[in-house]
Amino acid sequence: MHAAGKSPREDIGPGFGRYARSVTSTTPGRGPLDRLRGAVGVLYREAIKFGVIGLVAFVIDMGSFNLLRHTVLEDKPTAAVIVSASIATVFAWVGNRAWTFRHRRNRPAHHEAALFAGTNGVALLIQAACVASSNYLLGFESLTADNVAKVVGIGLGTLFRFWAYRRYVFAGEPLDLDQSPLSDRKPLSGGTPP
Repeated sequence: MHAAGKSPREDIGPGFGRYARSVTSTTPGRGPLDRLRGAVGVLYREAIKFGVIGLVAFVIDMGSFNLLRHTVLEDKPTAAVIVSASIATVFAWVGNRAWTFRHRRNRPAHHEAALFAGTNGVALLIQAACVASSNYLLGFESLTADNVAKVVGIGLGTLFRFWAYRRYVFAGEPLDLDQSPLSDRKPLSGGTPP
C-alpha cells in the first residue's frame, strides 16, 4: 500500500480506472531507453491522430469559410474567418477529446472545454490577424489572397494548438493502454496490457 492506504493504481487519480498506469511510472525492469521509446510512441500516435482530426477540421473550416465568402459574408472576410473557425472548433473539440487525447484526461469536461475554447480563441486570433493583415494592411482583397492568408493562419494556429493541447488542455499523464474507441487496445509504451 502507498500513502493514505491507497494502492498504486488509486494514486493515479480519479477517472483512470483500475487498469490504468501512467507512462512515466517506474515499472521495475524498464530502463531509460524503454521509457523514451514509449514517450516517443505516445507523441507519434498523438500527432497522427491530431493530424487526422485537424485535416477534417481544416476541410470544414475552409469549406464553410468559402461558402460564407460567396454568400452572406461576401465583403466581411474577418467575420467569415470567425464563423468558419468556430464551426471547425466544435468538431475539433469532440474529435480530440474522444480520440486524440482520450488517454490524457485528468480534468472535468467543463474545465477542458474552457481551456480548449481559450486555446482556440488564441488560434482564431492568429488566423483573423493573418486575414485582416492581408486585406487591410497589404491591400490583398481577392478571395484567393484571403484563402492563402487563412491557410497561413491555420498553419501557425495549428502549431500553437498542438503545443497548448498537450501542455494545458489535455495535460494528464498518458496511460499505458490506449482507451480510445478506435484503438486496438495495445499498450502505448511497448509494455504488456494489464
